[in-house]
Amino acid sequence: MLARAFVLFGCFAAATVVIAHASQSEPTPIRASLALFPTTVEDWHSVQQPPFDERTLAVLGVDDYLTRAYFRSARSGVGLYIGYYRSQRQGDTIHSPLNCLPGSGWEPLSKSTIPIAVASSTSEAPEGRIFVNRYVVQKGLDRELVLYWYQSHGRVIASEYLSKFYLIADAVRLNRTDAALVRVIARIPSNVEDGEAHAEREAVQFVKALFPRLSGYLPS
Repeated sequence: MLARAFVLFGCFAAATVVIAHASQSEPTPIRASLALFPTTVEDWHSVQQPPFDERTLAVLGVDDYLTRAYFRSARSGVGLYIGYYRSQRQGDTIHSPLNCLPGSGWEPLSKSTIPIAVASSTSEAPEGRIFVNRYVVQKGLDRELVLYWYQSHGRVIASEYLSKFYLIADAVRLNRTDAALVRVIARIPSNVEDGEAHAEREAVQFVKALFPRLSGYLPS
């Protein structure tokens, strides 16, 4: 774990140095505001969550964000968070759930990467699938399953390391540092058999419905 922290710190340090020396005149991609994102996604219907307070927004440093709960029955629901950064040159970089969730009192239980077959007419999923992080956390008696990934410039990336590599590469090659974090959370029920598998099915089904709609809001 300590070695991983040192490597990640090295990535952050390298990204900061390279980006700081890149051109400060960064193009602004054309995109729709996340406030316009559909409130209905296939058979999932949303409920707007309370907006973040000023302190939270200052910590996150996002330029645009979406936080909603989507439901398709009384027993099926997921939480969706999308945080979009127009530029990561001034120190406002994406906060990994690996840091944010433990910082909010959630204890990590497991982490892996899983593939999800998706439909997309854009380059984000050229092989018809994406790889996302699968993260299980616990606070008291509550457990949640988290699926998340980084999305930028036609790529879907699970790895924190690769996301920093492409941040540096695209700052130099494209003069762009815009990117987004997409996170889907499903509660792991304690009253059903194999609740973790149940939560994963719910979250994956929602990602399948969600993903094709992201391209207009997260520019390639």
